[in-house]
Amino acid sequence: MRIGLLASNPDLYSNQRIMEAGAERGHRMSFLDIRQCYMKLDPSDPEVHYRDGRILNNLDAVIPRIRPSQTFYGCALTRHFESLGVFALNGSAAISQSRDKLFSLQLLQQSGLNIPTSGFANSPVDTNELIDMVGGAPLIVKLLEGTQGRGVVLAETRKAAESVINAFKSLKANLLVQEFIREAQGRDLRLFVIDGKVVAAIQREAAPGEFRANIHQGGTASVVKVTAEEKRLAVKAAKVLGLKVAGVDIIRSKKGPLLLEVNSSPGLEGIESATRKDIAGAMIVSIEKGLKWRPPISANSSSLQATDTGGSSPED
Repeated sequence: MRIGLLASNPDLYSNQRIMEAGAERGHRMSFLDIRQCYMKLDPSDPEVHYRDGRILNNLDAVIPRIRPSQTFYGCALTRHFESLGVFALNGSAAISQSRDKLFSLQLLQQSGLNIPTSGFANSPVDTNELIDMVGGAPLIVKLLEGTQGRGVVLAETRKAAESVINAFKSLKANLLVQEFIREAQGRDLRLFVIDGKVVAAIQREAAPGEFRANIHQGGTASVVKVTAEEKRLAVKAAKVLGLKVAGVDIIRSKKGPLLLEVNSSPGLEGIESATRKDIAGAMIVSIEKGLKWRPPISANSSSLQATDTGGSSPED
């Protein structure tokens, strides 16, 4: 198959691993910089062009790995590929709603999934109400557009919470306030879901003096045994948001597991390094299943050998 990886940085571990995994399974992989793709909208002849002169309409599938700053254009590009009949590992609509922290929390809440108590308002006048809504300080303040732990602040006192909230609002930034789960002690779980199954899970622990467990913020990853309830929560969260591939972040609390966030472009380095599982290969297998692709049978190989193309399945 011809598979395009829609991303920005070919040197990132996750992008390199996906390119390698696809090639190992016999596919023609192309790294496509989102910024170098152009769309032609025409009812009789729609196209996607690349800066080097290629027309990309003949791709079988795309894997969108869109950074937050490129969400609008990246989703528009993915949507255009979908309109051409190209299979998207994660669809544009699913990526869009998962990137909006407020919208995704509303969807998860509507589906009866447990989330931390959160508050949202449009005016600095409502700051005190917001703080009370989530049980007072300490509390978490999150920018709706943040990712990898960026734009997340722990306000340990009421005065600090007021200052942070009002500072963000003065910049016209959209933010959430959220209850602080003290008993989690800087730990959370990342469950990697592919096609409705949890294929790997790790516990992330914050660096000393830090409350964010994200690997990009210096957190460490270790293998963890997750409960059946945590698996069900992760699988349903991915399903609610329409994601075939998702990194679901869960925190353990006195009230049971709570959903923190669902990531449509989860990083692979931390979870592959800790679990030694071929997550990139499982993503390629998902595309093969979605398109009902079968490897060609070599004249010199048995049918059993022909189907053994390397990589791992989601069940491994």
